[in-house]
Amino acid sequence: MSEEIEKSWFVVHTYSGYEHKVKANLESRTQTMGMSEQIFRILVPEQEVTTIQDGEAKQTVENDFPGYVLVEMATPYEDNMTDEAWYVVRNTPGVTGFLGSHGAGSKPNSLLPEEVDLLMKRMGMVTREQVDLDVAVGQTVKIISGPFSGMEGVVTSIDQEKQTLEATVAVFGRETPTELDFSDVDTTLDSL
Repeated sequence: MSEEIEKSWFVVHTYSGYEHKVKANLESRTQTMGMSEQIFRILVPEQEVTTIQDGEAKQTVENDFPGYVLVEMATPYEDNMTDEAWYVVRNTPGVTGFLGSHGAGSKPNSLLPEEVDLLMKRMGMVTREQVDLDVAVGQTVKIISGPFSGMEGVVTSIDQEKQTLEATVAVFGRETPTELDFSDVDTTLDSL
């Protein structure tokens, strides 16, 4: 198979509290049943949260969507998974069904790319290519996409890992902080 495999994300419903067990079961079944070319990644939608308790900052992991697991599968049939992959996932112990399935044996709808980007960003995962941006705090950048497109902002902080930066933009004469993706800015400003 020399062509690029189409992949889509699906949401699997599980018993609440069994998300990690279902993930482990799915990963095991994917290997033992030879489905690694149809079932790719399995994720529990969680994010790391910092809480202040007794004056100390503590890192905890919170499950954003209890009772759900994300599964990336091959979708060769008009944005739909194969019968074999569907069978393996829905017959995994702890799986109660798919989100977006109409029942009566119908296959579910996959998540939209925007939904996947939002979930991955929320979990601190990058879903697109890494952007190599040469920028420093205090530097002025031009915003090339989003609600502030066409405006300039001054960089106040940079997060290389998440590929984001914080910049202040002058809106109605007030400095407004905004978070931008590296791909939303251009560091080469035209000098007039």
